[in-house]
Amino acid sequence: MFDKKTYTARRAQLKKDVQSGLIVFPANEEASANYAANTYPFRQDSNFLYFFGLQEPGMVGVIDVDADQDWIYADDLTMDDIIWMGHLPSVAEQAAKAGVQHTAPVKDLVELLHKAVLSHRRIHFVNPYRMHVAIKLSQWLAMPLGELAKNQSVELIKAIVKQRSVKTREEIEEIEKAMIVAHQMHTVAMRLCKPGTYEYQIVGAMEGIAASHHGGMSFPPIVSMNGETLHNHHHGQLLKEGRLMVADAGAEVFSNYCSDVTRTTPVGGVYNNRQKEIYEIVLKANVNTIETIKPGVPYREYHLNACRTIAAGLKDLGLMKGDVEEAVLKGAHALFMPHGLGHMMGLDVHDMENMGENLFGYDEETKRSDQFGLAYLRLGRKLEPGFVLTVEPGIYFIPALIDLWKSEGKFTDFINYDKLESYKDFGGIRIEDDVIVTEKGCSVLGPKIPKTVQEVEEWCGK
Repeated sequence: MFDKKTYTARRAQLKKDVQSGLIVFPANEEASANYAANTYPFRQDSNFLYFFGLQEPGMVGVIDVDADQDWIYADDLTMDDIIWMGHLPSVAEQAAKAGVQHTAPVKDLVELLHKAVLSHRRIHFVNPYRMHVAIKLSQWLAMPLGELAKNQSVELIKAIVKQRSVKTREEIEEIEKAMIVAHQMHTVAMRLCKPGTYEYQIVGAMEGIAASHHGGMSFPPIVSMNGETLHNHHHGQLLKEGRLMVADAGAEVFSNYCSDVTRTTPVGGVYNNRQKEIYEIVLKANVNTIETIKPGVPYREYHLNACRTIAAGLKDLGLMKGDVEEAVLKGAHALFMPHGLGHMMGLDVHDMENMGENLFGYDEETKRSDQFGLAYLRLGRKLEPGFVLTVEPGIYFIPALIDLWKSEGKFTDFINYDKLESYKDFGGIRIEDDVIVTEKGCSVLGPKIPKTVQEVEEWCGK
């Protein structure tokens, strides 16, 4: 938890931006796994955490903009709670750590919101992503569940995005901690990437490292020889010589700030010639992007530049053909890279995604495309100093997609389907780093994780 002045300043800025009404931030609650008392590890709501800093479930933060007051609504522990969970500071004591002077039980919140609804007072909230929170909010506001989404406050979301998009020094320090853990996770994964090892053994090692740093994983890890499946969470395969292992995994430290890194390692520690050729294309797209990032340029331009690099490289190998600019303009390259170049990162590994990508990743100047591939770019708008984002180009050979496009005669002017047949057993390659946009460029966060062919092979051999 940061100093209480941090949270007080964040809420003060939010009041200035929103200007009037009540702002309601429900904390998350415990979520049951298979019966009520057996819960998943608790994870706090990121907006509540950003503005109030408290890690306890069941609280509700309220900012009364008109009265210039901040409140925590929560019930103190019962004796049953203390017997099973131990003693905790009172609600008032916890609220004081966040610079909040006013506290009250939840029943008072219900009364407050009912009165606000009857008096037609503006109530700002973000549509909950957890159903049990949504049900409570629906009851408090006397609003049908199905209407929460359309009645969420776009004004509030834009004010939150304004603050959370630009990371402060203390936030960067937390992300750097997550990057240090990610370095350990990925270098250990490289050393374990040997024939006869199961994917789940590598996943277990990475999760153990994250847990040993008083944290966890920032998302379910992707560790697979079938790297052509973009979000592959099946970890049951035995690693085989000659295959590639894509490991996309990040750490979440105790403060809930995240890292997100991908490396693609040859099983057995040595890339073959075909793998090197594809790897070098992806690496070039990654490095060129990082070397050229600067504020004031839409991230969509970097995405398209990376796609041109990939298309040009594949053309050199005879897998693509024709004019590279036209191929990317029409979306032919998306057969090989159907996802976006990256996303914002911070308290969420896909930062602020629950509030709607179009409200933080795009704006009036930069609209989202509906073209296959480009439509999946989560961040398109102009970059600003303080943005933390991922750079993660990739090349994938997805047999089902190749067969579909070939059967439809799609982009035959740009894709050499005959040669592509021999790559349908290749898998995929992704290389991902996390960067912070600076005043003049960008900087890669965390200790250097082996990335070049030589670096990865040397590390695998240690």
